[in-house]
Amino acid sequence: MAKLDMNGPFAFDQETINQKVTKTSAGNYALGRLDEKGTFFVSYVGRSDTDVAERLSSHLNEKGYSFFKFSYASSTKDAFEKECRNYHDFGENKSLKNDYHPDKPNGTNYKCPVCNK
Repeated sequence: MAKLDMNGPFAFDQETINQKVTKTSAGNYALGRLDEKGTFFVSYVGRSDTDVAERLSSHLNEKGYSFFKFSYASSTKDAFEKECRNYHDFGENKSLKNDYHPDKPNGTNYKCPVCNK
């Protein structure tokens, strides 16, 4: 079974992002919803190379997400590789609202650890 290895789920609103994501850091996140049993269903996965809280906040206007999970990353490479694994593990653009495979960070030649893109 696929695992995100992230903190949460937390209510997806600005106040909660400010309370829970307190460090300015590269990181990863997942947006989704909870079912009636409290199980988190992933709809979108993403990352930030510099500030995961800011990137999360940029999605607040989008419909369909009521909860989020997140984790900090120790480097942009780690954030990219985790985003790639999450993208593949949770169904790629067939199951996720992500339209495309994650882009590598600007100025890098990192490869996806799953498909080598």
